[in-house]
Amino acid sequence: MSILVDVAKELLGMFLADARLATATLLLVAIVAALLAGYVEPLLGGAVLLLGCLALLVEATVREARHRSIS
Repeated sequence: MSILVDVAKELLGMFLADARLATATLLLVAIVAALLAGYVEPLLGGAVLLLGCLALLVEATVREARHRSIS
């Protein structure tokens, strides 16, 4: 049971470590879900999700690199 608690703490910590990234990812998923509910082609929704995730990853990486270079 201790391992499950440790894993849960680690997962929660990953999301709380970069709240901006987690919030942006959840917002992106909500936008894609709304697009798909509005009868947009699933391939287009998948493309938006892929490109959005890649953009968020690049932005978070650049932000962290700038933060580390300043410190």
